[in-house]
Amino acid sequence: MSSHKDLRIRSKVISEGVNRVPNRAMLRAVGFQDEDFKKPMIGVASTWSEVTPCNMHIDSLALAAKKGIQLHGGAPLIFNTITVSDGISMGHDGMLYSLPSREVIADSIEIVTNAERFDALVAVGGCDKNTPACLMAIGRMNLPAVYVYGGTIQPGKLDGKDVDIVSAFEAVGLYHDGKINDEELHRVECNACPGAGACGGMYTANTMASAAEALGMSLPGSSSTSAVSPLKALECEEAGKQVLELLEKGIYPRDIMTKKAFENAITLVMALGGSTNAFLHLIAIAHSVQVDLTYDDFERIREKVPHIADLKPSGRYVMQDLSDIGGVPGVMKLLLEQGLLHGECLTITGKTLAENLAASEPLHENQDIIRPFNNPLKTSGPLVVLKGNLAPEGAIAKMSGMKKSRFTGPARVYDSEAEATEAILQNQIRKGDVLVIRYCGPKGGPGMPEMLSVTALIVGKGFGGDVALITDGRFSGGSHGFVVGHVAPEAQVGGPIAFLQEGDNITIDSETQEISFEVSEEEFTKRKNEWVQPQLKFTTGVLSKYARLVSSASKGAVTDLF
Repeated sequence: MSSHKDLRIRSKVISEGVNRVPNRAMLRAVGFQDEDFKKPMIGVASTWSEVTPCNMHIDSLALAAKKGIQLHGGAPLIFNTITVSDGISMGHDGMLYSLPSREVIADSIEIVTNAERFDALVAVGGCDKNTPACLMAIGRMNLPAVYVYGGTIQPGKLDGKDVDIVSAFEAVGLYHDGKINDEELHRVECNACPGAGACGGMYTANTMASAAEALGMSLPGSSSTSAVSPLKALECEEAGKQVLELLEKGIYPRDIMTKKAFENAITLVMALGGSTNAFLHLIAIAHSVQVDLTYDDFERIREKVPHIADLKPSGRYVMQDLSDIGGVPGVMKLLLEQGLLHGECLTITGKTLAENLAASEPLHENQDIIRPFNNPLKTSGPLVVLKGNLAPEGAIAKMSGMKKSRFTGPARVYDSEAEATEAILQNQIRKGDVLVIRYCGPKGGPGMPEMLSVTALIVGKGFGGDVALITDGRFSGGSHGFVVGHVAPEAQVGGPIAFLQEGDNITIDSETQEISFEVSEEEFTKRKNEWVQPQLKFTTGVLSKYARLVSSASKGAVTDLF
């Protein structure tokens, strides 16, 4: 258990004594009465924003959490933080700000919570960076806390088929290849996102929400309940109640987010075939609670966990479909029965994971979304760590849905996503090529931009699996195909990807876990000695600060690792 045994109420420093009259006067202005000063003060961190459907409904969820806190003896105050829409920022310079937004969200929650001396916290998030950012802040402060996921979007419908935001990106590729016309492209655009909620497949938002539930930091079922479900508001009320119980019992985030809890999260992500961004975010969250988590841990777990979920982007179904058959609790119940989870891990319910799952219903029978263990999609996890002379610190490949495990071909080297995109649109990329996009890492991007637009163009042009893509940037959870990201060290700091030349023969092998290029030792040394480090792309502002502070992708791309 935590060392915070005194259960001191931090908010008393602004409520007791004659000298605290000005503090209380300020709080009276926002609605506090005499009795409120005797209660624990609970912060509700809301990521509400109109800039994305992922978060457009979170204002009402924050109010529900506030109601739950009030009903159970707490004095709640809602405060906001930022969010950005990855889908809207994709494919242009806006994406440079996506990963840095994770740090801003975490920092702002830490700042407000500590400045106002809240005793505990309920955080409500939606889009990709919200979940890891909230958990990072919670981990740093180590105050009793509950995380609530705003929920997944329901799929759009077009001609009787499910469509989503990735369908829209891939439709652009089909359009540029002449396979659909203006009207058909417009129909996809108008039907892909029907309302509130985060992107519907097993993309980054749903991946990280699932991981949060496996970590024990959200209520059972939180990650798979849809944004528009009436159950989501009830869950927020329950979170308000639960955070007060955590405060009373003295249960803290670092009691919950242990090494074994992170192993549970990795196990679930592998079974679901989640986003490669889980590596970045789980390592960053682990850093916040002082747990040593490395690529070796992901590999150790991957080898024994089969991929059993037939979910988009490489599969057929979306999170709403999974929710309909028992949701994430049903999947974890199955994993626990197979001996793949640490059931003794404590959760925010005050019970162990095993105790929570004992109360959960099993997955429905006669469904084909979650495959049986004797017939998995892949006998081991699909998120593979690759190493070699191209990525000494490692790179991440997502092999779900791939029919071949090895790719060898000539490098087509570009120093920006824009250059690579133009090459694809001008039909300069051929089957068998290895498209390399570099200087897109945490420092070089800066911000390690996602490459969903590029991967969607490749798929839309019919090259899925026939053109490989390597980058020191990263991929959207919606990306699929033969793609390798997070190459480290990145080009900006002199990683070997900076020394690649057009036509170099590259090998990617997920079985041997190799990523390498053919070059003699003498030639490699020559290229390294001739390489000149480019200046950072920004000299002022948030991206300049970020580029100077951010760590390697293999260390979670955090900004407080000194």
